[in-house]
Amino acid sequence: MGSLAERLGVRTPSLYKHVGGQEDLTRRIAVLALGEAADAVGRAVQGYAGRDALGAAARAFRDFVLAHPGRYAATVGMESTGPDDPLAAAGERLLGAFMAVLRGYDLPDSETVHALRMLRSLFHGFATLQSASGFRWSADIDESFAWLVAFADRGLRAASRAAAGPPPPGQP
Repeated sequence: MGSLAERLGVRTPSLYKHVGGQEDLTRRIAVLALGEAADAVGRAVQGYAGRDALGAAARAFRDFVLAHPGRYAATVGMESTGPDDPLAAAGERLLGAFMAVLRGYDLPDSETVHALRMLRSLFHGFATLQSASGFRWSADIDESFAWLVAFADRGLRAASRAAAGPPPPGQP
């Protein structure tokens, strides 16, 4: 809190008039970040379905993390204190944007949570590694990201087909 006060040009005790300490400040940053990410992803997927929606959501999420790595980092591991916590509401909005993407894949409800976790793992992992300069190979990062989105799309389509069961006799 001392270094923040110094950066803002105020005394440390003055900060405590506005925030309850480091935990409160981090929570507020996490709420802000989740809300901004939800807005970005929600805007990006409007009017799209299937792979187009998936790509738009992935790019919007990645762009947000790359533009605001510190804000996004505040969201990782931050737990909601209950249904009235603004963190829960912001998280639900972001989750809702990704659930809208998944509706285009016609997955059974029993697989939705797994699909959401897969997407979070893929997009979070890629974006946080990129923001930390974790990709040192000469291959184009955007090409790798496009490959990742295509891979996720193929996996979601395959899961949807598998859940639907085998085609009726006489159909491919």
